[in-house]
Amino acid sequence: MPQIDPRRWTALIRTRVEVLHGDPQASTPGETVGPTRPGDRVLDVDCGPGCLTNLVADAVRPAGTALGIDPSPTVIDHAKRNTTRENCSFELGTAEHLAAPDNMLDVVLSSLMVNHLRVDLRPRAFAEVLRVLHPGGRLLIADIRPPTSRLGRHLVGVATGLEMQDNSIHLLEPLVPAAGFEVLSRGNLHPNLDYSEGRRPNAGH
Repeated sequence: MPQIDPRRWTALIRTRVEVLHGDPQASTPGETVGPTRPGDRVLDVDCGPGCLTNLVADAVRPAGTALGIDPSPTVIDHAKRNTTRENCSFELGTAEHLAAPDNMLDVVLSSLMVNHLRVDLRPRAFAEVLRVLHPGGRLLIADIRPPTSRLGRHLVGVATGLEMQDNSIHLLEPLVPAAGFEVLSRGNLHPNLDYSEGRRPNAGH
């Protein structure tokens, strides 16, 4: 299976640091983020402080929009206060109950989200993503791959939480095709991200 161009993931990898440091303004205008293109309508699921959402807002200018959702009111308030982009917005929301209408979005992104979802809710969340994407719309999902060493796993747990330390990354890969997506690429990126990129099939396929 073809691998995604690592250059398209530069922003996403750098965002891991920005998320930890809470710097939503540290993006470069015009920088490509994953599968986004100018003019896209993009949803960032479980957006946290909004770092990736802000990067996406820059990437989809001038006509595109980026919406970040998160279940935490505190996090959403923080994200709203820390963006100045007119095409970037934030709302309360959860992956398993998306508020967007059917067939509305071009791209759905999510990083470090699946590990926070209960296993029984994950198929519903991916079904919701399929619903809100139009035919041909793209999904980009990434999550942490725990180190194999005891020390490495301990450090990940201290830095990001026990759910990351024991993240069952092998459960991520089958969720994309099981929801009905065509798998475009999947793999891993240095230092510790696994990803899958999918597309909602066109009508009649």
